[in-house]
Amino acid sequence: MTTGPARGGRRGRTARRLALNGAGLLVALFAAFPVYWMIATSLKPSGEIFASTPRPVPAEPTLEHYRQILTGNLIPGVTFTDFFLNSVLVAAATVLLSGLVALLAATAVARFRFRLRTSFLIMLLVVQMIPLEALVIPLFLMIQRLGLYNTLPSLILTYLGFSLPFAVWMLRGFVAAVPRELEEAAAIDGANRAQIFRRILFPLVAPGLVATSIFSFITAWNELIFALTFVNRQDRYTLPVAMTFFFGRDDTAWGPVMAASTLFTLPVIVFFLLVQRRMAAGLITGAIKG
Repeated sequence: MTTGPARGGRRGRTARRLALNGAGLLVALFAAFPVYWMIATSLKPSGEIFASTPRPVPAEPTLEHYRQILTGNLIPGVTFTDFFLNSVLVAAATVLLSGLVALLAATAVARFRFRLRTSFLIMLLVVQMIPLEALVIPLFLMIQRLGLYNTLPSLILTYLGFSLPFAVWMLRGFVAAVPRELEEAAAIDGANRAQIFRRILFPLVAPGLVATSIFSFITAWNELIFALTFVNRQDRYTLPVAMTFFFGRDDTAWGPVMAASTLFTLPVIVFFLLVQRRMAAGLITGAIKG
């Protein structure tokens, strides 16, 4: 027979669990509401957007704003798809290069002892403390001297420089956590350095590599200041720059703005969902092999 204190304790735990779940649900709804409002507004006709009493749900949903931005030209001769492809190219190149360079640098820092190793790690932290706005002019002059002005590689190199310190510092911890005995055992079995790196170290460091790729992707995808400064050719603008063309001096096309913002957000969500599954798989694999 269940005693009174035990039953009361069980009820208390149930009440706390319900309270925590309710609080989590409220936080999730609060965070998701701006996204929902953006999508709902993108589906409203222009007359409904500027109605005196806004509706939370579109009364007459329409895809007119999406058709307008996908088939129209924000700039003569340049479409929204061109801006989208530029952003995809810059973000993908930044993610791949930062992951490769950061993994090699983190392996060197974590596995080898060399002069100025501590100074190198301190420099990584110092770089993260410098405001990005303070680097616009020096980087602009450097890009001009390298002959990369008005090119997408100028943005790739810039975003690579900003994402590498964080990536190297984070991956260093993952590499240092891999037991050296695994590499030594593989070497005894006849594996060379490339095989040890590919079959032992890389699978165990994959979760950290995925986490840094998320940071690098968001940095390259959302950045505006350098994209607006280093590129002056309209056919090479990225999406953040293209978004500014929806805002006029006297008026703002809120329907196309919300439609473009929805399309602008979707790749980030899709990328995160895909990478999140791989991160969970990498963590499980690392735990089993470790």
